[in-house]
Amino acid sequence: MAQDVIISKDLHAELAAAIEDVRPDRLFVLTDTTTVECCWPVIQHFDCLCEAQMITIGATDEAKTLESLSDVWTALGEGGATRHSLLINLGGGMVTDLGGFAASTFKRGIAFINIPTTLLAMVDASVGGKTGINFRGLKNEIGVFNEARTVILDTEFLRTLDDQNIRSGYAEMVKHGLISSDEELMELLRFDLDHPDLNALSSLVGKSVAIKERIVTEDPYEQGLRKALNLGHTVGHAFESLALANGQPVLHGYAVAWGLICELYLSATRCGFPTERFHQVEYFVRETYGHFQFDCKQYDHLYELMTHDKKNSAGVINFTLLGAVGDVRINQHVTKEDVFEMWDYFREG
Repeated sequence: MAQDVIISKDLHAELAAAIEDVRPDRLFVLTDTTTVECCWPVIQHFDCLCEAQMITIGATDEAKTLESLSDVWTALGEGGATRHSLLINLGGGMVTDLGGFAASTFKRGIAFINIPTTLLAMVDASVGGKTGINFRGLKNEIGVFNEARTVILDTEFLRTLDDQNIRSGYAEMVKHGLISSDEELMELLRFDLDHPDLNALSSLVGKSVAIKERIVTEDPYEQGLRKALNLGHTVGHAFESLALANGQPVLHGYAVAWGLICELYLSATRCGFPTERFHQVEYFVRETYGHFQFDCKQYDHLYELMTHDKKNSAGVINFTLLGAVGDVRINQHVTKEDVFEMWDYFREG
């Protein structure tokens, strides 16, 4: 069944219709400790949720664990969930990833609806059917492909977000622009992130989601084209894992933004990506996201982390690079020396 993605105009009516489409015997809402305070009050009075049972887990990516997953399974079981029940995931990417995986595996799979409340979740995590948890210090190591029955995107939730989380989600939108067209990329680079207009941002979100939907529809299980969405992520996930291991976690979008500089450097030096465009994106990222600090003694550890990327084969790192904006080159291989040179460039910038 195709995933229904709704750019919301009437959240109450749209959610009621989505629930009615499933006709669940029991209804559950998953939040984390942040969204239960900031976002649940927005919808808790909806008639369609009057019988919903609440499940709340810890916040941030550090809670995206096997233990949290077990807690959700336990709550579903104790709440009497059956294969005909429905789980609504209300939260950011951690909640939609973990909640989607919990729903996909409980009783061999129950229906779920995503209501993403962060920009990152709206344009990335909640759309496209990727679910999962972190495991043994590796990002999204365990999971399945399974699409939500419905995804409802309401940018009003962005009023609950701080500046850093807006910027985190925006990095994925810049990535979508890079793999799409010059026009869409430049519109994103010109947007005033310091004083974001939510109406204008809502329009950009719609365009960004459309880019991802088009790619996911053509390649739902990441056999080819969908690897375009990995731009910035091979390096970005390694940065994220290193930061987590050091007890100084960084937001996903920040890691992806730094990964974009690195992978566009490889694109420029190995695939002919235009230098002018590279420097425009690099300037935007450095001005918007600051810098990730690491030293050359950590190069080997970062390289080892990159070898665990799920898009690799036989231990060979598969990069997604660009020949130009919109000209995606998947399964690109570079030497270890090239990677170390890339990190030298990033650190010296």
